[in-house]
Amino acid sequence: MTVSSEVAARIRRLHFAEHWPIGTIVRHLGVHEDVVKRVVGLLETKTHAAPRKTIVAPYADFILETLTSYPGLRSTRIFDMVKARGYSGSIRTIRQHVQRVRPVPKREAFLRIDALVGAQAQVDWAYVGKFPMLSEQRALWLFVMLLPYSRGMWAEFVFDLSVHSLLRSLERAGEYFGGNCRQWLFDNAKTVVVERSGDTVRFHPKLVELGSAYHVELRVCGVRKPNQKGGVERSIRYLRDSFLAARPILSIEQGNRDLLTFFDEIAHARQHPTQHGKTVMECLEEERGALLPLPDPRPITAQVTPVVVDKTASIRFDTNTYSVPPKYVGETLTLVADDRVIHIVDGDTEIAQHQRSWQKRLRVEDIAHRNEILQQKKAARTAGGRDHLRSVVPGVDALFSNWVASGRSIRTMTNRTLKLLELYGAEMLGDAVSQALERNISDVGALAQLCEEYRHKENLPVPIEMSLGDHVPDCDVIPHALEKYDDHK
Repeated sequence: MTVSSEVAARIRRLHFAEHWPIGTIVRHLGVHEDVVKRVVGLLETKTHAAPRKTIVAPYADFILETLTSYPGLRSTRIFDMVKARGYSGSIRTIRQHVQRVRPVPKREAFLRIDALVGAQAQVDWAYVGKFPMLSEQRALWLFVMLLPYSRGMWAEFVFDLSVHSLLRSLERAGEYFGGNCRQWLFDNAKTVVVERSGDTVRFHPKLVELGSAYHVELRVCGVRKPNQKGGVERSIRYLRDSFLAARPILSIEQGNRDLLTFFDEIAHARQHPTQHGKTVMECLEEERGALLPLPDPRPITAQVTPVVVDKTASIRFDTNTYSVPPKYVGETLTLVADDRVIHIVDGDTEIAQHQRSWQKRLRVEDIAHRNEILQQKKAARTAGGRDHLRSVVPGVDALFSNWVASGRSIRTMTNRTLKLLELYGAEMLGDAVSQALERNISDVGALAQLCEEYRHKENLPVPIEMSLGDHVPDCDVIPHALEKYDDHK
């Protein structure tokens, strides 16, 4: 039984000052005799029996020595090791023993360092989740740069974690801040560090070139030392809680626009956590004056690589194929790609340009390139038509499968669908195909009806010129007088 400090003090006073017997104190205060004896120091301490030798005892030294060398070793592994040495008990006993004797890791003390204005920018990526594409999903990431002094941040959504994506993000961050800090601090990602031995680091050559052009020092954290870039880690947590939470990301473009609005209206408008009386934006404006100026002209961050044109007049890049004029079949050209546009050049001449697709195993085709092939090979028009439909109308492969299953003529159905494409365009036809597949319809006449419904819904004009064709002459029709019809009454 435990008593309060006031009762214990009263017991001691009655015993030592008033010389009351223990029995009198017990009756007067209503406490147990052992309590009074314990308070005044007369309670005999019980002698504990010697601990019983357990089944683990013969292996205790081995287990302790192993855990000293490998503190994180699992109990299951230790169980296998002692079992091979003759242990016959259960794994539960080993788990309980390991839990008692496992060395507690020493807590490391950290030195708080105040960031200097314009001295360092911390860089990291955050995994956002899977982004749905037409036929599959792709990982979506958030690139984040933080200026620790002002707490100013910039971020963008990316699909790519290659070094070229890093270079583009660093360039855009510099444009947003109006300059660069004197040092970029990274984690030990493979995109950044090619090789590391202790404190000796070999950075990616492309990153070294960009840092040299911007006059920025490259630096990485120690291995398993995320605390060294705790500022950007906290910024990522802030973005997860204040921006990403309950916010659907429908496209990279929409997400990046929302990010800029969030920075201007919320993140940079909040009070600075350490510089009281100032907002983050006020501190950021102060820090911008201390940043290194951006070079002019800007360094090239696009990916430049040689590509070979295959027999289908296409080049392959990032699992997708992109068309080029057929006269370049078999030749080696130069591909210049960023995250938005792909340029294909021959020497100094650009021969093709495509919007970059982040889907996988997709064929991106220019209709002019296909027409050149069809003019050369008229017999390939039907197959070419199918490929052309695949390139401009997502999901049309399912229609082809339905036509085959129902015994329809692929050639006829393809030609009729191509006429719908020519008449209504890829957007209308794509919407009609999606609706047809949802309703389990595959007839071309139904596709035409769905295209008409879409045209009426969007209030689009009837494309008369395309529907008449080139064989109908363009001429003015002069109406004749209708009075003569009255003579036949």
